[in-house]
Amino acid sequence: MIATLVIGLREGLEATLIVGIIAAFLRRNRAPLTPMWIGVGAAVALSIAVGFGLQLVEQALPQAEQEGMETVIGAVAVVFVTGMIVWMRTHARTLSKDLVASATAALGRGTAWALAGMAFLAVLKEGFETSVFLLATFQASADTGSAALGAVIGIAVAVLIGYGIYTGGVKLDLGRFFTGTGVFLVFVAGGLVLTALRHAHEAGWLVIGQQRTVDLGWLAPNGSLRGALVTGVLGIPADPRVVEVLGWVLYVVPVLAISLWPRAWRPSPQRVPRVRAVLAAAFAATAVVLAVAVPSGSGADLPRTVAVSGDARSVTASVAGDSAVLRVASGGREARITLPASAHRRVARAGTIADQWQVTEDVPSADRPTSLTLDQLVGLFGRVPVGVSPSTNPGPFAADWTVRDTVTLTTVDGGVLEASRSERDVLTLRGGGLPAARTTTLGRDVWAVPTADADRAATAVAAAQTRAAELRLWNAWLPLVLLVAAAAQAALAVRDRRRVSVPTTTTPGTDPSRGPPADVPARSLDHAVR
Repeated sequence: MIATLVIGLREGLEATLIVGIIAAFLRRNRAPLTPMWIGVGAAVALSIAVGFGLQLVEQALPQAEQEGMETVIGAVAVVFVTGMIVWMRTHARTLSKDLVASATAALGRGTAWALAGMAFLAVLKEGFETSVFLLATFQASADTGSAALGAVIGIAVAVLIGYGIYTGGVKLDLGRFFTGTGVFLVFVAGGLVLTALRHAHEAGWLVIGQQRTVDLGWLAPNGSLRGALVTGVLGIPADPRVVEVLGWVLYVVPVLAISLWPRAWRPSPQRVPRVRAVLAAAFAATAVVLAVAVPSGSGADLPRTVAVSGDARSVTASVAGDSAVLRVASGGREARITLPASAHRRVARAGTIADQWQVTEDVPSADRPTSLTLDQLVGLFGRVPVGVSPSTNPGPFAADWTVRDTVTLTTVDGGVLEASRSERDVLTLRGGGLPAARTTTLGRDVWAVPTADADRAATAVAAAQTRAAELRLWNAWLPLVLLVAAAAQAALAVRDRRRVSVPTTTTPGTDPSRGPPADVPARSLDHAVR
């Protein structure tokens, strides 16, 4: 509730200040206010429609797509609030002058729709930012009702304060107000960064940097006021992951520095290009150091020859693309089994993606007996088969065999993870007192890699792949982000250098916004944004 109240208060006050400045200008120039209110009303209605539309679209999506939608909305909200903080920081002093100039141009066209369009665009910017930011905050809040109530209260208070400033009854240091709320919103937006990264992981978009860092359960216990502040307002979870902490730091630190950097310490326009160039070089150098110094990591190398239990001693795999050859050593002999590409597929084993081949074929049953006694059946199955009664079906029985042989090989990067050969015998019994034929099955493992060995290998491979993925966060993704930041600073340095090199000239002229008639009791809002 606190977060949405501050959002509604700040955004609402910005919008009411804009409307108040335009209204004061129009009253000074004896222009009608109706077109302005038409534009304001249309912008408010469209902003509300955007918020509800996004919510309806999200609810209609499946769970995974909902997580992806919430990730996108959170990212857009972070961009909006950052732009809002930076824009107000740099344009607060000239806000009134810029709006008056735009209104003067619109009034000079002599059309009411130009004024309506100007008010519409000015308020739509604030309204659209508020809708997206509030929607992202609602999604991160555990109590949507109280969050919505906070937003309504904040907007209502902003309208009252804005009207008081317009009429002259309220004096407010807007510089300190916007700085204070801006700092608070930096931390709220930092929480949205954490939430967006968490949603991206749940949507399956982000799989790196998921190691837990610290347990903040002691700082934000469930049901406590402190927990509501840390988790509900600031959006900090009790179990932040590595990528979430990194994203929070990379966002909060620079934006907070921009918000609180004293004006006296800001470089002159002539020095700004040099400062940006130094920042670009620092970012690029850090990216290079990370890419070179952080090891790349590699997966666990599984052996191509492994021991097996059963009727063989060892197996050796030779993988070539989607086909493989398996050599089985047993008693001084070696059998060669070809596994074609048609038998290949990708499978998941203990969180590891592996290559698997499975070949099944019928083999001759010449070595199987054609007649079985009741004792032989008990010896094969360990019990009397279902459907056979020793008293009424004493045997012997005629036996028909169908033998199916299955060879399975699972590899990771050419190394053997699992390998096995099994037989499944389908036995059909006739005669021996049976009123009709009885069919039963008998299966056995000819040879196989021991299950414990396969589980240990799968765990080692998964751990190595996880470590390699985590290292890519530091030697690939973070350097990429720093390089993008370096390129942005370099481009801004070039732009600022060109601006400094171009001399500015001013042409004297008249300002139609000056000098309100004596009989018009209108008040300027220039004092409100200085």
